[in-house]
Amino acid sequence: MKETTPAAMPPCFERWCQKFDDVFTHKAQKREFRHYVGGLLGESERKNLFQMAENAVGVTYHRLHHFLTEAQESSEQVNERRLKIMNKCSQTRISRGFSLIIDDSGHRKSGNFTAGVGRQYIGEIGKIDLGIVVVTTHLYDARKSVPLDIELYQHADSLVNGKQDPLFEKKPELAIKLIDKTINRKYQPGIVIVDAGYGNNTSFLLELEKRQLKYLGGLAKNRKVIINGVQEIQKTIRLDELAKLIPQEAFTEIQIELNKPKTLWVATKEVEISGLSGKRNIAIVMNASAFSNATDIDYFITNVSPSIVTPQWIVETYCQRNWVEVFYREAKGWLGLKEYQVRDQRSLLRHFILVFCAYTFILWHQLTGGLRRRWANKPLNTFTEALEAFRTAMSFRFFNWLLLNSDLFAFYKASLGYIWA
Repeated sequence: MKETTPAAMPPCFERWCQKFDDVFTHKAQKREFRHYVGGLLGESERKNLFQMAENAVGVTYHRLHHFLTEAQESSEQVNERRLKIMNKCSQTRISRGFSLIIDDSGHRKSGNFTAGVGRQYIGEIGKIDLGIVVVTTHLYDARKSVPLDIELYQHADSLVNGKQDPLFEKKPELAIKLIDKTINRKYQPGIVIVDAGYGNNTSFLLELEKRQLKYLGGLAKNRKVIINGVQEIQKTIRLDELAKLIPQEAFTEIQIELNKPKTLWVATKEVEISGLSGKRNIAIVMNASAFSNATDIDYFITNVSPSIVTPQWIVETYCQRNWVEVFYREAKGWLGLKEYQVRDQRSLLRHFILVFCAYTFILWHQLTGGLRRRWANKPLNTFTEALEAFRTAMSFRFFNWLLLNSDLFAFYKASLGYIWA
């Protein structure tokens, strides 16, 4: 059963798409941009090319595929326009001092012909498997969570010359490129938040400091730090060994509110790290008051001033990283981030950016209140609620379209050999 048609899309969708029109050089590209983003927003359970075309009257697979693989406009141009639209509105503007979250996410992908595919750690399944990984930058400012940029990680197995191939770049190198894009737009992050995959990389931290960026990053428990021992003699020690030596009274008990209240114990200490000049603050965060009783222990590093680095600040700031996980869950679960039917790098990036456009469309209307005023009788506090309001609008208008075009729809069914009664 068809679920929608481009002719019945809500007016707010057309007004949004018109903001992108001058990015495209051909009328067909403008049309397929609407079809693709509309398909991602639709109620179809699957968001691959075939299913999106199958579920909409007037949309064809071959045109969508051609748009994704052959259109001349770059995904970077579309992404820049998306962010420019966000920056023009007072409710959605990107203000100074936001948290810039760096993360990577992977998903399974069988076969050996898709760009970037290789055996690597896939976070969503928690093990090494065949798949692809993307590196993203994400904004969070206590009011909104916005994806900024994305880059495909080219696993060595997917390149002709492996790690010696000129196209091979490590994830921290890709992350620095994406951070530079943010800086070049004159966006001013207050802090960069990274997990241990990046926090453990001294070269990456040095690149952040060269750009005069503050950061808070995870560390592995086996990371070695330099502390002052007996008679001020410096010694090198692993973080987990250091945590055992810190007295219980040095840990501060704090409460945080997530899905439910959680109690943590945090200790901070100034240490030196090989490769970094001067001292840095580290934090040890446990789910018990004593190291011997803790079942969950995390380690962090920051170059923020010691006067700011309190146990409460460490935990509350790093918890902001959860917003990028929320985005991945919504983009994969509702917008088909990992459901594509293309293989080359350019087409993959175009698909990812179009998912960003679909996500930002809902976010923009959620923040500006348009969907709430027209299609909901309750506040739309989450992305999922706002998306459901928009889908209600799509369904309502498609129902009305069917009433006005029943003959056309019956003719379409007859062309497939069926009877519409």
